[in-house]
Amino acid sequence: MSYPPHSMSSGSRGSRRTLEFGRTYVVRPKGRHQATIVWLHGLGDNGSSWSQVLDSLPLPNIKWICPTAPTRPVTLLGGFSCTAWFDVGDLSEDGPDDWENLDASAAHIANLLSAEPADVKVGIGGFSMGAATALYSAVCWALGKYGNGYPYPVNLRAVMGLSGWLPASRSLRSKIEGSSEAARRAAFLPILLYHGTCDDLVPYNYGERSARYLSSAGFRYLTFKSFDGIGHYTVPREMSDLSNWIAARLGLEGSRS
Repeated sequence: MSYPPHSMSSGSRGSRRTLEFGRTYVVRPKGRHQATIVWLHGLGDNGSSWSQVLDSLPLPNIKWICPTAPTRPVTLLGGFSCTAWFDVGDLSEDGPDDWENLDASAAHIANLLSAEPADVKVGIGGFSMGAATALYSAVCWALGKYGNGYPYPVNLRAVMGLSGWLPASRSLRSKIEGSSEAARRAAFLPILLYHGTCDDLVPYNYGERSARYLSSAGFRYLTFKSFDGIGHYTVPREMSDLSNWIAARLGLEGSRS
């Protein structure tokens, strides 16, 4: 592992403080444990709010792990401190990216999944900044390593992102395209992306562009779906569609429709 499971440096913005991950919430499976998914909240949120949403989904054979990001100053918010998986200044494809803390969060997520039984399928999902971190993890899985070169340790079976974006999309696409092995691995990972057309926080075109970059990099089993008139939030039909996709992709038995 490249980082300890519960701490991380605040990293590339020059601070030397050590930031601690917050509380992790777990939703136990109500049926036979077939899959475990780490679900990542958005900027300023915490794992508790999503654990309640996920507990209501008709997926009795999934264990949900909902960690809470460290509290850190966020450049996009003028330095205001809140829970965030990494620092972000803007969402452009060439904007500065907090590689150190993207790696640290991806490693923390992998640590949570590495303890799962070998016969349990594992995946990562998230909303907004959580979706961005999930997509970064997907790229690390395809490359077989984090951005810092340490090996990526878990075998992802599915990645989901709601209202998110791929950080440093152009750079990460180039890394995958430059490795035939990474492109081969990418071709086998199902990815689901949803985005509201009226999202005023993470604009729709950012999500659409990220999906295009991932597809061109070799992620062949990527589904991008737009929700007309929806802003930066989820709606019941989106969560229902997400549940159906997860059950189908992970081959779960006994899921309620």
